[in-house]
Amino acid sequence: MKLILDFFPIVIFFIVYKMTGDLITATAVLIPATILQMVYTKWSTGKIEKMQLVTLVMVVFFGGMTVLLKDGDFIKWKPTVVNWLFGVVFLASQFVGKKPVVQRIMEQGVQLPHKAWRGLNQAWVGFFISMGVVNLYVAFNYSEETWVDFKLFGMLGLTLVFIVAQGFYIAKYMSHQSDTTQQEED
Repeated sequence: MKLILDFFPIVIFFIVYKMTGDLITATAVLIPATILQMVYTKWSTGKIEKMQLVTLVMVVFFGGMTVLLKDGDFIKWKPTVVNWLFGVVFLASQFVGKKPVVQRIMEQGVQLPHKAWRGLNQAWVGFFISMGVVNLYVAFNYSEETWVDFKLFGMLGLTLVFIVAQGFYIAKYMSHQSDTTQQEED
């Protein structure tokens, strides 16, 4: 459900773009859609995560510049800047504080050894940096329509593939923990 809610503004952006063929109009709709997403999130969960807040600020800034200056290049940069910011935060978390960001996010549901958390965190750093690079490549080497399609389907697809791969990585450690626990009980 959270993943669907996270992609709600992008889906609205996509639909408006496909209906109008106008990146500026689609961006003008993206801004309030993202704000509504945050209002709903706050209302339904009682909180807004820092990553969501960063995304909101970037949508308002880059979207606002796109609409104000009528220049679609600004909104094309937004996914890259957001992904790279997340990549930097995840990377820095390995050196600042006791736990990497990915551990802080997931540890209530998953127990992993410290080495596994670091590996998973580094994988997220690589994913965020790569997604930023791929976005720039598509945005500035293909048509606007191709970039809009990629923004919804390509980024969502790559994210889902990465999450599934993350699941296999975590499962490897979970089965190892189960084997260790079973041996301790015997």
